[in-house]
Amino acid sequence: MASKSDRERKDMEKILDELFRELAEIRDEDPDSDLAQEAIDRMYKAFNESFGHYYTLESFASLGNMYVMDDRFRANIDKYGEGLAEFLSKAMQEYADRQSEG
Repeated sequence: MASKSDRERKDMEKILDELFRELAEIRDEDPDSDLAQEAIDRMYKAFNESFGHYYTLESFASLGNMYVMDDRFRANIDKYGEGLAEFLSKAMQEYADRQSEG
């Protein structure tokens, strides 16, 4: 993020904000449900298309793990809805596992 222009950072923040708001709406779903996995697929694609960094499935799952292991990430994500970080962590791992199998 540090190497991005102000405009690029604002665009990235907007993308994340929209994604996390959408995902917060379904955080009570089962992380391996079709609805959750379709949303996580959109998240994975958005991350890889928008941030100038390619996330492998393994690094994407690790990012999800960091969402629950790092209190700063958890607090920032859970501001969209209590339990969102936990949901994302599980759903991102499930997504990576499914995609690796396919």
